[in-house]
Amino acid sequence: MQIRELTVDDIDAVYDNRRRAFGPLSEGDAETWRELVLPALAAGRYLGVVDGSRLVATSRINDLTQWWHGRPISMGGVASVTVAPEDRGRGVGRMIMSAVLDRCAELGHPVSALYPATTHLYRSLGWEHAGAMHRITLRAEALRTIRSTERVEVRRMGPGDAAEVIAIIGRIHGASRASGPVCWDEEAWRLWLADEKDFLYLADDGFVVYRWDDGDIEVETLMAGSEATARALWSMVGSSSSIAESVHAIVAPDDPVLWLIGERSKEQVKQTRWMLRVVDLPAAVAGRGFPAGVALDAVVRVDDPQRPGNSGLWHLSAADGTGAAKPAEGYPGDVPVLTAGGLSALYAGVPVATLRLTGLLSGPADADEALGAAFHARPYMLDYF
Repeated sequence: MQIRELTVDDIDAVYDNRRRAFGPLSEGDAETWRELVLPALAAGRYLGVVDGSRLVATSRINDLTQWWHGRPISMGGVASVTVAPEDRGRGVGRMIMSAVLDRCAELGHPVSALYPATTHLYRSLGWEHAGAMHRITLRAEALRTIRSTERVEVRRMGPGDAAEVIAIIGRIHGASRASGPVCWDEEAWRLWLADEKDFLYLADDGFVVYRWDDGDIEVETLMAGSEATARALWSMVGSSSSIAESVHAIVAPDDPVLWLIGERSKEQVKQTRWMLRVVDLPAAVAGRGFPAGVALDAVVRVDDPQRPGNSGLWHLSAADGTGAAKPAEGYPGDVPVLTAGGLSALYAGVPVATLRLTGLLSGPADADEALGAAFHARPYMLDYF
């Protein structure tokens, strides 16, 4: 067996593997899938394991932007990891994911993220649990009662608004110091904004994408940069309460809608967990945002067998909202030791106490408080890939 880049000529075999791994798609969804993956195939972002002429395993690396404490960084979003049913248990999954990790580095992604179907394989290669995508169920009537504070101009949007949507996403995540959410490129957004099943509305500082689903409303995305726009868009979704009883929405864990609705005694929240992997330690720290009022000055040791360039002694520093990681070889004395997964979890804001109790961090604890304060985050995503 060997690993190679897949091309547009492999698309039928790729779809067959995807169908066997995740189930068939409807005709319309299959066409959308093809339009989405063709650019990845053309850009060398789809890897496959082949056995002779047979495609055994696949994985796609999406070119995404991810925000960490309000700063955008290039992220390799790993998706469509498949192994043919007849080849499972042969180590093919580890083979393809090791290649994916190396390709993320080659493509210039300092970090990588994925939604795991199973965690053991990914953890063994340095990905670690980081955050979740939150899907909440609300009463449509509760949204209808949200009152506007001022008039907000809202219009229908389409594929031609992709660039504006991306700009709004960047402004909102930057202003809110968000950690974890991602944004796709303009080509992908144009594709999604052409979906006739969705209802799409745009304001100057926000937008909403929703659809009807078996009598309820599914809000795929609703983002607002001001109170007035948040009220206007959520109340517009709630205006369907005469028909829809429930609204299911992908939201941030502290989404304003949870404070705008009048009644909130209990709610249904479904979490879909995702994992993060630091690919290039110096670039990842340099690209990440940090709390402006927090200072960090610590030396740690990283043990990362899959990415030897991350291993060794590192001087981690942060001040005025930016950080750096520089080699610290020759530093005397004992220092905290992070596994590859521990480094990824720390980067994602997992509490240092948790890292200690799970063996992801060991050694002296003198720098624990500073590390925890600098990397503090409550990461989430609004997109599944």
